[in-house]
Amino acid sequence: MSVVYFTEEITPESLMRIYKTLGVDLKGKVAVKISSGEPGGHNFLKPELIAPLVKSLDGTIVECNTAYEGKRSNSKDHWKAIHDHGYGKIAPCDIMDEFGEFAIPVNTGTHLKQNFVGEHLKNYSSMLVLSHFKGHLMGGFGGALKNMSIGVASAHGKANIHGAGDVSAIWTADHDSFLESMAEADMSVMEHMGRENIVYINVANRLSVDCDCDSNPHEPEMADIGIFASVDPVAVDQASVDAVYASPDKGKAALIERMESRHGIHTVETAEKLGLGSRKYELKKI
Repeated sequence: MSVVYFTEEITPESLMRIYKTLGVDLKGKVAVKISSGEPGGHNFLKPELIAPLVKSLDGTIVECNTAYEGKRSNSKDHWKAIHDHGYGKIAPCDIMDEFGEFAIPVNTGTHLKQNFVGEHLKNYSSMLVLSHFKGHLMGGFGGALKNMSIGVASAHGKANIHGAGDVSAIWTADHDSFLESMAEADMSVMEHMGRENIVYINVANRLSVDCDCDSNPHEPEMADIGIFASVDPVAVDQASVDAVYASPDKGKAALIERMESRHGIHTVETAEKLGLGSRKYELKKI
């Protein structure tokens, strides 16, 4: 059983505190994987919230270009989004697939044989997967597992995952196969980086049914929940999902419908079957 730490307080200080509670010292050059947020959207993690933690790690904020048409599908526009959203003011930033990609093996995948990730991933020794937990149009929800799979993948790699190994099927692949492919991509990143070199924090605020990749997301219909942290990506996502169901907020119905209608939990189920973590966890409030 894994441990997931939780705090209801969503502040720079509580984010620092929950990371320190994990007791993990991320070594070497640290990548901080966030979503830079599609221009027009406004729910992405704010620089002022994450700045102290990123600076304490001497971290580099990392992203990759998107596979859909938008203002982050090419590096020029993506750099503008990163700076317009204020990330360049708090830390070095890196679009990891700006100059290319490389393939890492998916050793026991059903759908994927390779996962194509940003070339610059090679430059980092450890990673903080710092995710805004919220809904998602296709995945049902986005948390640590999505941020580490789709988020670390190059634009081509994103198409490969969405298409369950066939980039031409990016929007037409069997849905559960797409969800399973995200878990397979997660496995490849964890094996490449080393599991001991990655930690996961989900910030459950601005809980829209839509992803930060949406340029016009729905306004949240439920209140913020808090911050979850673990060394187990399966447990941290499961805990975040469970907290939505357990919330007394009646507005949770919209997010639950989004998660269930897209079978979002299947990514977590698959990740557990692949041995990436446990859906059973102990929640420790700090």
